[in-house]
Amino acid sequence: MASEFIDDFTEFVQASPSSYHAAAEVAARAQAAGFARVEETDAWSVGGSGVPARGVLVRDGAVVAWSVPADAGPVTGFRIVGAHTDSPGFALKPRPTTGSAGWLQAGLEVYGGPLLNSWLDRELELAGRIVTRDGVERLVRTGPLLRIPQLAVHLDRSVNADGLVLDRQRHTSPVWGVGDVAAADLLARVVEGSGVEASEVAGFDLVTADTQPPRVFGLDGTLLASQRLDNLISVYAGLRALLDTAGAGAAPSGQIDVLVAFDHEEIGSETRSGASGPILHDVLTRVVRSLGADGEDVQRAYAASWCVSADAGHAVHPNYPERHDAANRPVAGGGPLLKINASRRYATDAHGAALWARLCSAAGVAYQEFVSNNDVPCGTTIGPLTATRLGIRTVDVGVPLLSMHSARELCHVDDLEALARALGAFFAGR
Repeated sequence: MASEFIDDFTEFVQASPSSYHAAAEVAARAQAAGFARVEETDAWSVGGSGVPARGVLVRDGAVVAWSVPADAGPVTGFRIVGAHTDSPGFALKPRPTTGSAGWLQAGLEVYGGPLLNSWLDRELELAGRIVTRDGVERLVRTGPLLRIPQLAVHLDRSVNADGLVLDRQRHTSPVWGVGDVAAADLLARVVEGSGVEASEVAGFDLVTADTQPPRVFGLDGTLLASQRLDNLISVYAGLRALLDTAGAGAAPSGQIDVLVAFDHEEIGSETRSGASGPILHDVLTRVVRSLGADGEDVQRAYAASWCVSADAGHAVHPNYPERHDAANRPVAGGGPLLKINASRRYATDAHGAALWARLCSAAGVAYQEFVSNNDVPCGTTIGPLTATRLGIRTVDVGVPLLSMHSARELCHVDDLEALARALGAFFAGR
C-alpha cells in the first residue's frame, strides 16, 4: 500500500507544478471518482439540476470538493480539511525577457519566503496560466527551461567561510539561452504548443517549478525528496481521504465532508482564492441554502462543524537541534504533527487536541506534538484565518519536514500515508 500511495503522490506532484495545475488535478481526480464539476455561475441545487451531492469547484488556483449525505439538512455540520496549493518560489515579471553579457535571462519576482540558495543550479520550468485577449484561460508549462547559475568559487573565494548572500534583484535572474535580447521573446517560448501566439496573451500568472522528479531514497526507501511537499502533501492526503470515504458511499450521516485547497497561503492569503477570501464561505453557504437553510441556520451549521487545517511542519533538524523546543521534538517517521502555539499562530486548542487524538487512535497511527522554541517564532497557516472568518472550530496538523521552503523538501514516506489515514478517520465521522 505504501508503495502505491507514494507512487500516486509522485504522479500528483508532477502534474501540479503551479497552484492552477494543482487545483485542476484535484478537480480531474474528483470528477473521475464521480464528483460533478460545478461553476459558480450555476444555480445551486443539491441533487437537482445544479450542484449534485458530490461536487467540485475551481476558483483560480483554489479548489473545493464536497460530499453531502442523503439525510443532510439545513443545520447539518461540516467536516472540512483545509490545505493550500501554492509554494514559495518565483513568479514571472511583466516584460520578462531580459539579459546581460550575451545571455538571455528571465525577470523573476520572489514569491513568498523561499530559501533562495536552494533554487540555484537547478533546471526549472515556468508553469501556470495565460489569459488571451478574449478572456480565455489556458494552463501551460514549459518543461526544463531556466537555471539560476551560482557564482564560481574561484570568483568568490570567501563564500564558504563567510556564507552566501544573495541579492533578491541582482542574483536571482535565471538564464535560458544565449543571443540578442532584442530579438528574443520568452513568452513565445512559454506558449509553444498551446495553440496561442504570444501576441494574443493579455495576462499571465506563471511561477517557477523544479523539474527534478520526486525521489524515494535512504535506508529501506523511507525518505522522500520532492518539490512542493509544502503543501501538496496535505492537498493529496485530504483528497485521498475524501475520495476513499465517498467511494465507500456518501458522507457519513450527520455531516457534510469538504476538502478546500486555498491559493496564496505563502503570501498572506488575502485574495479571492485565499483563506482570507470568501471562497469557502461562499461554497458552504450555498450548499446549506440549497438544503433549505434560512435565517440563523448557516450559523448553526458552522457551530456544529470542524476544520482540520493540514499544512507542513518541522521535524527536529539533526544539525540544528538548538533551534527546536527542548521537550517537544518531533522526528521523521513518528507520525503527523499536532501543531500548537500559545499565540494562536496555529488554531489548535484543547478540544482540537482531543479530536486529533481520537482520529489518530481510530486510524491506528501515532502522532506528535509540535511547539516552537520560544526564541524562534513559528509561521502560521490557514487554520487561524478560517477559524476567525467563519467561527468554525479548527485544529492545525501536518507532516514533519526538513528543508521547508527549499526548492526540494524532505519527509518520511510513512508520515504522508499516516496523515491521509487520520484525515480518512475524520471524514468517516470517527
